[in-house]
Amino acid sequence: MIQIETILDILIKGIIIGVVVSAPLGPVGVLCIQRTLNKGRWYGFVTGLGAALSDIAYALLTGYGMSFVFDLIKNNIFYLQLIGSIMLLLFGIYTFRSDPMRSIRPVSGSGSKGSYFHNFITAFLVTLSNPLIILLFIGLFARFAFVQNEVLLIETFAGYAAIVVGALAWWLGITYFVNKVRAKFDERGIVVLNRVIGSIVIVVAVVALAYTLLGQSFY
Repeated sequence: MIQIETILDILIKGIIIGVVVSAPLGPVGVLCIQRTLNKGRWYGFVTGLGAALSDIAYALLTGYGMSFVFDLIKNNIFYLQLIGSIMLLLFGIYTFRSDPMRSIRPVSGSGSKGSYFHNFITAFLVTLSNPLIILLFIGLFARFAFVQNEVLLIETFAGYAAIVVGALAWWLGITYFVNKVRAKFDERGIVVLNRVIGSIVIVVAVVALAYTLLGQSFY
């Protein structure tokens, strides 16, 4: 029997994971912002859509890989959540310290915009070329106990669909924001935004780590 509380719990966790995975401004994030500034909001959004599709592929790979060792996960949930929190903290520090502008070439505003599909597929391939995203998914799945055994198919579908929703919500929000402040948004704005995101991830990771060490539930 499907329980509303369980579905809601999975949906919230999935949305959080989708946002956290998408938020740091790596190559695709900078590409999304550049295309929003140079081509328009929807070109930036389809870039994020391509990244989201790649992310869900890695999420499925991570989730089903972890499901094969569910008993190990269940019996060592404290240590896995501890490791997940530490990984999230390190990821936040890395995001804060990184300069996303180094990872991508400048884009000329006078060139062809290309089709939506071209913008979509290039972002998909750029994201797919970074398998290290699996490590982030492992940390997040462990932190939020996202992988569970003997769950209903609809619950599994809801969880992964929520990851997509979280990712798309982020890309929709960031392209809307950048489009609104395009006159004032430059390379420095990208760096500052990345540091703000990194700071938020660090705070969340520290709180989660503290809750884990105290034996309390952090969602």
